[in-house]
Amino acid sequence: MARPATGRQRYQWGLLLLVAVILVAWLFVDDSSQGDPGGSTSTSSSSSPSHELTTPTEDATTDTDDIGGDGGTDPESGLPIVQVSDLPPEAAETLDLIDAGGPFPEDRDGVTFENREDLLPDHPVGYYKEYTVPTPGSEDRGARRIVAGADGELYYTGDHYSSFSRIAR
Repeated sequence: MARPATGRQRYQWGLLLLVAVILVAWLFVDDSSQGDPGGSTSTSSSSSPSHELTTPTEDATTDTDDIGGDGGTDPESGLPIVQVSDLPPEAAETLDLIDAGGPFPEDRDGVTFENREDLLPDHPVGYYKEYTVPTPGSEDRGARRIVAGADGELYYTGDHYSSFSRIAR
């Protein structure tokens, strides 16, 4: 009997599907530009709209300003890499508190993150700790978190664990 796919496997298949769709779209646009009635045989990259394609990192119900530029992919986790400067300013403040060992504004800061979504690399329970990234205007803790691994790796989620990015420092 086949084992159900893990969160990481679903993420990898989704990423593979996205790449395939982009390649097919690029080939379609490239082929159509060669059939240009003007007789142009140039296939310069400026004729391809691939620079306009983006990969969504969050759904419409989350903050769209949470994650910025393209920092590549983390080889260990397969997650996108994000620079601290591309995160909300409150994330940098939370990182400073983590570095200082607190005090933390929320009672739940520093509790074990169990990785139930299986989106982070597999480690024993207790390896990850979670910390709140305040959301201005929110009446509760909001959806933004930083998850810290015992070896110092840091992850950001702006959508309450539906997706993560590896924080580069």
